Amino acid sequence: MSIQPLDVLYTAVATAENGRDGKVASDDGNLEVVVNPPKQMGGSGAGTNPEQLFAAGYSACFQGALGVVARQTKADISGSTVTASVGIGKTPAGGFGLQVAISATIPNVDEATARELVEKAHQVCPYSNATRGNIEVTISVG
Repeated sequence: MSIQPLDVLYTAVATAENGRDGKVASDDGNLEVVVNPPKQMGGSGAGTNPEQLFAAGYSACFQGALGVVARQTKADISGSTVTASVGIGKTPAGGFGLQVAISATIPNVDEATARELVEKAHQVCPYSNATRGNIEVTISVG
């Protein structure tokens, strides 16, 4: 897969201090959070963590992609939700890796239509495109 140039519409900028045990802030002041490793990884769990931030971004982005697809197909996705679960663990090579499970609930369409919409959204979503072929991402409807 080759990287194609983008016509950049927006660039988000955030700076981290002290890695997983510090804080992260956006350059515009709209985001400032304390980050700490979760208790399962030996941290205090007092703040958020990078995996929660990734899950938040992915779920919001996927919901937006679902909206694009729904408008194209004239499907009613009102009341829909998208949940992203991001897992972190050790890789066989000794580093760390991520896996993601995306679950969409679309109450106003039948299951076959929901699956079709979610599959199409997975092709449109920038997070899905960025992770495709790099980490395991599963998608489901519920």
